[in-house]
Amino acid sequence: MAQLLFAHGDFKTPLPETVRVLDEILTDFIQGISFEAARVAQYSGRQKIKLDDFQFVFRKNPLFLGKLQEVFEKKGEIDSARKLFGTDNDETIKDAAEQEKARSKNTTSQQRAEEELGAADDDADAEADIGKRK
Repeated sequence: MAQLLFAHGDFKTPLPETVRVLDEILTDFIQGISFEAARVAQYSGRQKIKLDDFQFVFRKNPLFLGKLQEVFEKKGEIDSARKLFGTDNDETIKDAAEQEKARSKNTTSQQRAEEELGAADDDADAEADIGKRK
């Protein structure tokens, strides 16, 4: 909540009363909207709430309805972009973890090689530099 307030112009550390009041307002709003959407779903004869139920609840408030539609359009764009690249979020995380393991193994083996060479490493570097200059 503090970060939300800061993003909208409040101090970095807002008053605890302000955070508490905002939390109560948001909680009441979300509960109210969810209750109304559940009533719409129940009236339609469904147990589960769908996006259409929330759209129906927001039908009288074009700002909320527009924001809801915008969020779901962005979600659709992100999903289609993921399909284009052929990677799932879990696969991407696994790939990154494997790459990090490989990098740390390479770094460790390079450090060991440098430790084993010691002063001889400096001679090898100097000879390599001389060979490049020729």
